Formats: sequence, structure tokens, C-alpha cells
Amino acid sequence: MGQHRTPGVSANGLVLTHVWAVILCGVWARSGPYQFFCGQPKLNTRIVGGQVAPVGSWPWQVSLQTSGSHFCGGSLINSQWVLKLHSKHDLRKLWRSLRGSNPNAVSRTVTQIIKHPNYNSGTNDNDICLLRLSSPVTFNNYISPVCLAASDSIFYSGVNSWVTGWGDIGSGGGSLVQVPVVGNRQCNCNYGVGRITDNMICAGLSAGGKDSCQGDSGGPMVSKQIGRWIQAGIVSFREGCARPNLPGVYTRVSKYQTWITSQITSNRPGFMTFTSTGTNSDLSVTCTGLLPVPTTTNITTTTLPTTTNR
Repeated sequence: MGQHRTPGVSANGLVLTHVWAVILCGVWARSGPYQFFCGQPKLNTRIVGGQVAPVGSWPWQVSLQTSGSHFCGGSLINSQWVLKLHSKHDLRKLWRSLRGSNPNAVSRTVTQIIKHPNYNSGTNDNDICLLRLSSPVTFNNYISPVCLAASDSIFYSGVNSWVTGWGDIGSGGGSLVQVPVVGNRQCNCNYGVGRITDNMICAGLSAGGKDSCQGDSGGPMVSKQIGRWIQAGIVSFREGCARPNLPGVYTRVSKYQTWITSQITSNRPGFMTFTSTGTNSDLSVTCTGLLPVPTTTNITTTTLPTTTNR
């Protein structure tokens, strides 16, 4: 956990000095907890298939740039903090830059970089990082925070997710790909048993053709529930790009609620529980070396549980 001066950032309406971020949302009059209004872009009421995201669709999308070039994505999680992956570049080398034609972009200096202390460069486990901006951004129709998946969130295989990035920064828009969640058992079979940890979540088509390589490393993977966009993952790594049976691998955001809230002690991000329904097909997946799913014993009792006040 160190503090470094950097040149900027930007979001789909937000640009951070040494990191550029452009975000797309609407002005909020309230100042209460972020869970009351996170994940609700004003300009994204209808999502259709396609590769171009209209300006304002994803108001939490951040672009990190150096020497005028975009190199990594991120997501705005409150007015002064950005969430990204740990492994992408050394942010101490960032330079102030603001490029492109998006009139909604703003810039900020990154004044603090907090990397997860247990990041493993060999496995990309705990691939997560927080960036503190020099001053808060003002939320509007093009800049607003995403909700983060709470620790009790459950994402079954097949849950629809969207991975956003910047594509051609100069166009003012961004890239978008829709992919289903792939369960960790299946993903371990794809990559080799033991490669995918509980701190990761996978998404992609078994036939290939769509992947997070069409977005940005460090950018958000989000799913929608009850009118809210909830960030389930951070683009981390993949083998090749959009290859069959090799889904993209993401940092599982829900595993880091405690860590994030321990670092951001005021104006904490909004955490929302994502709930999957039906049957999780991943539980039936088997392959060589994969341990069987632990069996559970149903216990029937005639007494109600008790609570103890402490």
C-alpha cells in the first residue's frame, strides 16, 4: 500500500490525470450511501447486441492512459476511488493525458495506489487494486458509480454478463461484449485443475468468438438484477482471445468486500447482493483431477434457531 503521484485518469465522462477515465451518468441530488443509487445509468435503459457502446451507456467506465495512449480499464466505485486489476502496468509511470473527442471527459491525478497484499504474479490470484483520485468527481448523466457484488453474491453458470472497454478512444464511445458466466469447475477443467481459484470468476462462449479481449484489461464485468448493474468481475487474464473452451478469467469482486471497505473508510462503495435462481449446472461438471462436489446432509429440526445478544 503506497502513495504515488501520477499524471492522470479518465472515465466515460471522467479523466484521471495520469489515468484517463470517462463515465456516463446523471446528476444525483442525494448524498447518502452509494447503494441507494449505484449501478443505475440514466442513458442505458435498453441494451442491445453490438460492439459499440453509445456514450453514456456505462458511466463508471474508466480509461487509464499514459503518454496519450489508453493502456488499461477500470471502474468508478465512488466519487474518488477507481477499481482495477493489480497486474496491469506500474501506475507510477503514468503521465497526465486527455485525448479523444468525448466532451464529457474529466481528468484527475491519482494520488494513492493500493495493491492487494496477497497478489500472486504467478497465478494472478488476488488481482485487484484501488486508485484514489486527487479530488472527487461530480456525478452527472455521464459519470456515476457501479454497484459491487456483495460477499454473499452467487453467480451460476449461464448468468448473462457484459464486459465493457474503450475500444477506439477517439471515437468517444466504447466496446461492449456480452458473455455468459462459466462455472469455476468447468473453467478449471478448461485451464487445468487448480488454475482457477475461488477468487476468480470466468465468462465466455464455449464456441469462442466473444471475449474480454474485445474490452480492456482491468475493466468491469457486470450483470443486471432488479434494475441495477452489479460488477461481478475485473478483466484479469485469458489464453489467446475468444478461443473455444477458454473463457476469459476475471477477479471475483465479491471476495473482496471486506478488503475494499477496510481501505475505503468513508463514502464506501455500494455493495449489492446478486442472487442466482434455478440449478447451477456447474455442480455436475467432472474432469480428471477435479474433486467431487461435497455432499450436504439435510437435517430436520422441530425447534427454531435462537439468537444471542452480545
